[in-house]
Amino acid sequence: MRVLGIENLQRSDSQIFYIRRYSGIAKIELPKSVEDTPISFSIEMDCLGNKSVCLDIQKQIDYPLLPLKKGLIEFIISEDREGRLPC
Repeated sequence: MRVLGIENLQRSDSQIFYIRRYSGIAKIELPKSVEDTPISFSIEMDCLGNKSVCLDIQKQIDYPLLPLKKGLIEFIISEDREGRLPC
């Protein structure tokens, strides 16, 4: 399983400045096919600067959920670290 990218990524406005909410369509390469699934996630920063990601996959995919979520969260964190997420 490999995350190819997140398309149509949009940031939702939030009144809380340390939580950023996003939605988009994740493009995921599975062993037999490439799946597009709608996702929404939020990135929350605590007072020490640590970031936590809460992910919601909105379509059922025929693949184990834990490795799928782990791969997506790692991709989201690396995109945020590189500055590729909308501000």
